[in-house]
Amino acid sequence: MFSRDRWDEILEALNSNKFRTLLTAFGVFWGITILVLLLALTNGLKNGVMADFGDFATNSMFMWTQGTSKPYKGLPKGRSFNYKLDDVEAIKSEIPNLKYVSPRNQLGGFMGSNNVIRGTKTGAFEIYGDYPEFINQQPLDILQGRFISYSDINDKRKVCVIGTDVIKGLYDKDEEVLGTYIKVNGVNFMVVGSFKMSNSQGDNQRDANTIYMPFTTFGQAFNRGDNVGWMALTAVDDVPITSIKQQIFDLMKFRHKIDPTDERAIGNFDLSEQFERVNGLFTILSIVGYFVGALVLMSGIIGISNIMLIVVKERTKEIGIRRALGATPWVVKSQILQESLILTILAGMVGISFSAVIIWALNYLLDMNGPVENFANPSVSMGVVFTALIILVVSGLLAGLIPANSATKMKPVDALRIE
Repeated sequence: MFSRDRWDEILEALNSNKFRTLLTAFGVFWGITILVLLLALTNGLKNGVMADFGDFATNSMFMWTQGTSKPYKGLPKGRSFNYKLDDVEAIKSEIPNLKYVSPRNQLGGFMGSNNVIRGTKTGAFEIYGDYPEFINQQPLDILQGRFISYSDINDKRKVCVIGTDVIKGLYDKDEEVLGTYIKVNGVNFMVVGSFKMSNSQGDNQRDANTIYMPFTTFGQAFNRGDNVGWMALTAVDDVPITSIKQQIFDLMKFRHKIDPTDERAIGNFDLSEQFERVNGLFTILSIVGYFVGALVLMSGIIGISNIMLIVVKERTKEIGIRRALGATPWVVKSQILQESLILTILAGMVGISFSAVIIWALNYLLDMNGPVENFANPSVSMGVVFTALIILVVSGLLAGLIPANSATKMKPVDALRIE
């Protein structure tokens, strides 16, 4: 039940020595501020690192060919081989739990560039031959027109989709893009769409310099036939690609007569595995943040507990009078607990508000000065705020528990004798 007299007593007790109260509250204020800021900075670091994965489906793997490291069935060591479109169909039919299998080809090798001409303008851009499902693995924001379709694949149409930096390099401002032609290594392609990357971080400069065209057209125009340079494979959501990639390797080794124990012949980059490692690292960092913040907060709680012991000692005669007039031990104990709880919560809420202002200022500076590598959008969730509030309540009760018990153990007669 609300008692105005009780609240007046609590406020009078806190105001009786304002400087001491402020110093005591500062420990809790600083502890909760450190806790929230550590978690916000950890989250900002996580956001920045995760942005390097871009919007590519994280349950994915890239796979390419390398020279064999062992002789097998009369074939020599160091033999080169290529994936074929038949391999893609074999993977789709024989390996369950795969959502997408996208064969890819690229001019110029990994991160290569090629001369592209339009009229008197030229540029160096990355050229990829892809299938339509690739847009589901690496989402793109289509600004105009469309992405590659299976009609393009089946008819081997000489069409392409270009990035925003390609437009800047080959077109005048506000010039129409759709329906125009660009020449890639001497072959004309009609532009049917333009795009930008849907993520705000990552290697957007490189992605914006990209041109996509149908895989079959790429093979025909640049004499690749049915060769596949590399593949992007994505598993269904509830099955990690890491758990099935060995089956894929075994199938490819069997089809290309490679020693089953040859670990070098098939190169791969497991995006899912890397993603889980990074997630695990930041989980540990969050735990460390809670631990360090809790230790700093604990020092503040100890300070409050000590001060409440002093307050109880100063009010010994008052407590004796209250007990002599009929106040039960619980009434005395509850007042000490309430004073401790209110002081803790007030200091903690000011700390949360102060840390929120700092987080807002950090985000404002990031927006004003542009992105920082491996750091973006430092923030905390409402779950963290509620957790902090729970910590404050529990801490406040713990801080007042020992002084409250000390107050109720005094006998009224003994308390009245103390001068």
